[in-house]
Amino acid sequence: MSEQPRRPVATYKTYQEAERAVDHLSDQGFPVQRVAIIGQDVRLVEQVVGRMDYGRAALHGAASGALPGALIGWLFGLADWVDPLVSALLVALYGLIFGAIVGALFGLLLYALQGGRRDFASVRSMQPSRYDVAVDEAVADEAVRLLGGLRTAGAGGRPAPT
Repeated sequence: MSEQPRRPVATYKTYQEAERAVDHLSDQGFPVQRVAIIGQDVRLVEQVVGRMDYGRAALHGAASGALPGALIGWLFGLADWVDPLVSALLVALYGLIFGAIVGALFGLLLYALQGGRRDFASVRSMQPSRYDVAVDEAVADEAVRLLGGLRTAGAGGRPAPT
């Protein structure tokens, strides 16, 4: 299957506006499988959410180890044919506790190995500066016509440069 050449037909400041435009196209019977929302001028934003210390490192490690431990324990518990439900829940609880302990130890170890170089916790995200609604070249004129009615209703989009 070859990729069709696409043309931007409108540009929006937020993803929600671009999503609304595609929803409008869908409501008008436009073949939305020929539409793409493309984020442009993407930048990486790292939001600092707090200070990291040994206690938080252990807590984050325990939280990340608890769920895999519980799932592995539950799977091993299902192998008991005599009383699988009780066995699965009990072994899942043991797995949760074991996973939390191992995760906390790994969290402490990794934090100690960093040697104070990253004493904060953060969350990374990609943020585009604008969103283009692009459609296959063959149906671009129809999309521009349909989105023209949406713009007059105050959607906030502008025609994309052609």
